[in-house]
Amino acid sequence: MKDTSIMILLPSLIHRVGGEQAKRAKAIAAEKGCELKRVRRSRNWQISGEARHIKAFADHIKVEAPEPMRFVINKLELGLAKHSDKLEPLEAKLIRLVLETPNITLVELMSVTNCTVAQARTARFEAEVL
Repeated sequence: MKDTSIMILLPSLIHRVGGEQAKRAKAIAAEKGCELKRVRRSRNWQISGEARHIKAFADHIKVEAPEPMRFVINKLELGLAKHSDKLEPLEAKLIRLVLETPNITLVELMSVTNCTVAQARTARFEAEVL
């Protein structure tokens, strides 16, 4: 998995939403490109995948079954809030950082975002054009 992958714990999922809803959520998660599974042999579950895929999963269940899946939606929103930086594309993040701190050096920009020199220079140029 990439550096944008995250994992969100869903304790006692079956007890909170029911078996049928958990099966449905597992199928939807697979469609959206993430994995919803039990943690070993416990009653706890977790969802893992790229942040944008988990966001797509959360958006889908908000529309499809908001009340039965309220517990899952709340847990996903809390988990995604902690990883909001991974939802933003690298180019947009670079431009945002340059606009927020105009005196940031290319080396600092590269160390914060793990980008290349070319990406950092492009972001600096794009920020100057805006």
